[in-house]
Amino acid sequence: MKFIFNIEPQSQLRPRAAFNRYTHQLGVYDPIKTRVFKQSLRSMAKEAMHDKVFAVDVPLSVELFFYRPVQKSLSKKERRLRLLGIHRPTVKSDLDNYIKATLDSLNKILWTDDRQIVDLTSHKYYSDHPRIEVIIKKVDEKDVA
Repeated sequence: MKFIFNIEPQSQLRPRAAFNRYTHQLGVYDPIKTRVFKQSLRSMAKEAMHDKVFAVDVPLSVELFFYRPVQKSLSKKERRLRLLGIHRPTVKSDLDNYIKATLDSLNKILWTDDRQIVDLTSHKYYSDHPRIEVIIKKVDEKDVA
């Protein structure tokens, strides 16, 4: 199954901690930017899935493509090289942070839990149309050598 989510990729930012003076406990939460991204991606995924979820304990192979916007202050030549995929993003954010935010967002929607993912491949590109593409395949255990 292939899903295309027209949303700019957002990395998982460091969790924030706050002390609750009433309960005297320390609470940890996602920063607002990360929380808004996750909520938006979740609602897009729910709309695409129509409340269906992959079966529990089915091993999955997932391939992620992150298309981030091209900076505006570039020469035409450099912009072209980036859009063709010749020059790839090596700036912030880290690929693993994109992966974490995306997989966490899609839990209980595209899969029951991200622990079902046994194979993971990811790519980061530039594009005029920022988006996240997710390809999911069930892993047939008979094919594994």
